Amino acid sequence: MSTAAGTATEIRPFEIDIPEDTIGDLRRRIEATRWPSKELVDDRSQGVQLAPLRELARYWAEEYDFDRVAARLNALPQFTTEIDGVDIHFIHVESEHEHALPLIMTHGWPGSVVELLDTVGPLTDPTAHGGDAEEAFHLVLPSLPGYGFSDEPVEIGWDLSRTARAWAELMRRLGYTRYVAQGGDVGAGVTDAMGRQAPDGLVGIHTNLLVPALGGPMPTDTDEERAAAAQIATFRQSGNGYFVEMATRPQTIGYALLDSPVALAAWMADHDTDAYYKIAGAFVDGKPSGNLTRDHILDNITLYWLTGTGACAARSYWEAYGPDAPAAGLEPLPPPAIPFGFTTFPGEIWRTPRSWVEASYPNVSYFNEVDKGGHFAAWEEPELFSTEIRAAFNTLRRKE
Repeated sequence: MSTAAGTATEIRPFEIDIPEDTIGDLRRRIEATRWPSKELVDDRSQGVQLAPLRELARYWAEEYDFDRVAARLNALPQFTTEIDGVDIHFIHVESEHEHALPLIMTHGWPGSVVELLDTVGPLTDPTAHGGDAEEAFHLVLPSLPGYGFSDEPVEIGWDLSRTARAWAELMRRLGYTRYVAQGGDVGAGVTDAMGRQAPDGLVGIHTNLLVPALGGPMPTDTDEERAAAAQIATFRQSGNGYFVEMATRPQTIGYALLDSPVALAAWMADHDTDAYYKIAGAFVDGKPSGNLTRDHILDNITLYWLTGTGACAARSYWEAYGPDAPAAGLEPLPPPAIPFGFTTFPGEIWRTPRSWVEASYPNVSYFNEVDKGGHFAAWEEPELFSTEIRAAFNTLRRKE
C-alpha cells in the first residue's frame, strides 16, 4: 500500500498507493454489515445510536471517494525512518518564511495525522491566514507507533515516554537543534513526557488536554475547579468504556476492529459526548461542526481500516494506561522547567481551569480559553487552533 526507498535509519520519501481490490473489499464489507436492533433509549447512554451509524455506512459505501485520504496525504511531503526498531511515518512541511520555528505535533486516538492536515497551511504560511511571517513553523507530524502508516511495535514497552524519546530522535535526525512541541489526547501525553525528559533543543510545549488531571485528584477549592472535577467524574463513571477496554483488553476489541469496518467506525465515534453528537449531526442532519464534515470523518476512519491499525492503536492505551503494562506504577519525572502553554476548548471532556494548569506546571507562559471547539480541536477548528498555537509560542519567542 506504500512505496519507500533507502536504508533503515535514513529519512526515506514515502507515498501511499492503495490497491483497488482493497477498496472493493472494504465496500463489500460495509454493505454486508449485520445490524443490531435500535437502542432502547433516546440518547447515547447505550452507545453509538443506530440512525447515525446506518447513515455513515450508507454514505461511506455509496458516496464517499475512497481515494480521498491517499490523495490528501500524498499532496504533502511524507517520509519514513526507523527509530528504535519501528518504522515511523511522518509529514514534514518546511515553511518558506525565514526564521520559522520547528514544531512537532502529535495526534491522539481515535485520530491520526488526518486530524492535523488542515493546520498545515495556517502554521507554515501564517501570512495567508491572518498571521505574521514571524509566526511561521516548520511542521513535523508523525504517526504514533501502531497508527496509520507507522509500523506497529512487535514488543511491549512502547509507552508515552518511549515515544517521546523517539520524537526527540526524529527532530535531531531532521537537523533541528531548537524546536517546540504540541499534543492533544494521547499526543498530550507524549508532549508532556517530552517536556519532562527535556531533550536537547526542546524549548517549549503546548497541550490542549491537561495530562496531570488524569493521574489523580486536582484542587476543588473554587466553583470552576469543582465543575471540572465533576466533568471528569462523569467521564470516568459513564463515558470511558473505550478507555477501560483498550487499557485492559485491547486484543479482544481488536478482532472486531480488524474484521468489520462498521464496528471500527462505531468504536471510533464513541469517544466523548461532545464529539459524538457533532459526528452524528454531520451524518443525520447534514450539519457538520466546523471541519468535522462527513468526508473528513471518513478520511480518518478509512485510514485506520486501510492500514489495519485498529488493534495495534488500541494496544497503545494498554501501554500508556494499563495496569499490566511495563509503565504501570512508574512515577512521572518532575514537571518540565521549560515554558508551558495550554488552551482550553469548551467541548473538551472537561474544561480545565487555569489554576489546575499552574498547579501542574511551574513555568506557565500561556493560557487561554476559547469559545468553540472540542476534543478534536485541530480537526474541528483548524484556523482557531492554529491561531492558538501561534499565540502560545509567540509568547515564548518574545521572551527570548
